[in-house]
Formats: sequence, C-alpha cells, structure tokens
Amino acid sequence: MTNHSIRPFHDPMHDPVLQITEELRRDPRNQEYTARDIPPVFQIHPKARVLIIGQAPGKKVEETLIPFNDKSGETLIRWMGIDRDTFYSPQVGIMPMDFYYPGKGKTGDLPPRKFIAREYHEKLLQTMPDVQLTILVGRYAVDYYLKGRKERNLTETIRNYAAYLPEYFPIVHPSPLNFRWQGKNPWFQEDVVPVLRQQVAAALR
Repeated sequence: MTNHSIRPFHDPMHDPVLQITEELRRDPRNQEYTARDIPPVFQIHPKARVLIIGQAPGKKVEETLIPFNDKSGETLIRWMGIDRDTFYSPQVGIMPMDFYYPGKGKTGDLPPRKFIAREYHEKLLQTMPDVQLTILVGRYAVDYYLKGRKERNLTETIRNYAAYLPEYFPIVHPSPLNFRWQGKNPWFQEDVVPVLRQQVAAALR
C-alpha cells in the first residue's frame, strides 16, 4: 500500500496533488518532518466521492504513513459500513486538518496546526470535484467547516447532523479515548451510524 495514496494524472509533471505535496515539503513550517523524510499524510484521488476530514495523523500513522491505520481507523471503517479495501480506494479521500503528527501534549496529541487547513485544504479540494459527501470527524473539522452553523457544542451538532446534509456529515472522533462519550450518548450508534452508512453507500454508488 502506498503511503498517502497519490494517484497521478495523465501527466505526472502537471499533477496538482504532486505539486501541492512538494509545496508542503518545502514549507519551512514543515521542516522538521521533511528533514526526517516524512511526507504529508493524506489520501487524495481525483475520483473520490466520499471525503473524510479528520484531526491529524497519530504517532502510529506517522510510522506507517497510512491514514487512519490505527484503532480509530478500524472504528471509522465500521461506522461507514465499508471494508478496508474500499476505504483505501480511489473512491475515498482523506484530508486531515493537519497532514503531520503534531506531537504529544499533556492530555493527548497536540491540536492540528491551523495553517494547514487554511492554506492547503482548498487547493486539494479543487482536485476532487466528484465528492458527494464530506464526513467531518471530530471537533477541529466541525469547528472549521461548520463555523457559524454548528450547535452550542459538538454533541448537539452531531445530534443535528441532518441539518448539514447532503454536503457534510459531522461525527464524533472514533478514537478509543471517546468511549465515555459514546457510553453517555447511545443514540449515536443507534440512530446516527445507520444513516451515515446509508449516506456513504449512496455517495459511492
């Protein structure tokens, strides 16, 4: 499996994703990663129909260079109702809020660096014109893409997911660390996940 699954266009010399990747490598704010030969970790396909916008690669993902190659990914794949091969196929794009592991903080991983989404997301979105559904995974993606439209907190925004369809589908982060939230909000598994699977299936058709 390739690291971030870039699929070249007919002329690799003019592939915008490769050009953006090189721009990210040269960005001085990513120097510490480039110096260690760590590329930006994302999965961008010109034919993607479902786009996942998550938080940032974790330490394990940084080691394997495969997006969501961890317990969170296993849960997300199950919630979406697809298999691993489909998840890592050209039909699915993965564009986190930061393309690099931001490091460890006092209570978990550090937040994604803000400039990545602000300066690079729109460029990558333009390379995926066929996206039918964008899944916003967790608080950082929801705050950025639903700014001014979200409910008073993440829980209520997720509960009100239908208000953002058909463009966006906000969900909680599938991290094992969110087991308490899932325990307190059983409606997510009972009511929201089945609709998510239906929306994913419809977008992939």
